[in-house]
Amino acid sequence: MSTLTLEHEPLAADVAFPGDNLTVGLADGRSLSVPLEWYPRLARATETERCNWRLLGDGYAIEWPDLDEHIGVAGLLAGRRSGESSGSFQRWLISRSNG
Repeated sequence: MSTLTLEHEPLAADVAFPGDNLTVGLADGRSLSVPLEWYPRLARATETERCNWRLLGDGYAIEWPDLDEHIGVAGLLAGRRSGESSGSFQRWLISRSNG
């Protein structure tokens, strides 16, 4: 069994939300697009909340502080969806509705 070895760690440079997708522009010029539904907090967020993001470190991850959402670039490249349990997500929805 072989293991994939990356020459450079993939780093995010930009984030966009075209249509029903999350698109991450990588520092090396590539773009990665995944369905927004892979990340329920982002799917339920307002446009203002989605636009309030920041890169962690040199871009190894993206954080949305208003949503308490963190997505690692390596996980995106590996095709990993949100690992949040439905119970945790339901509690988050309730906390949003309670203000």
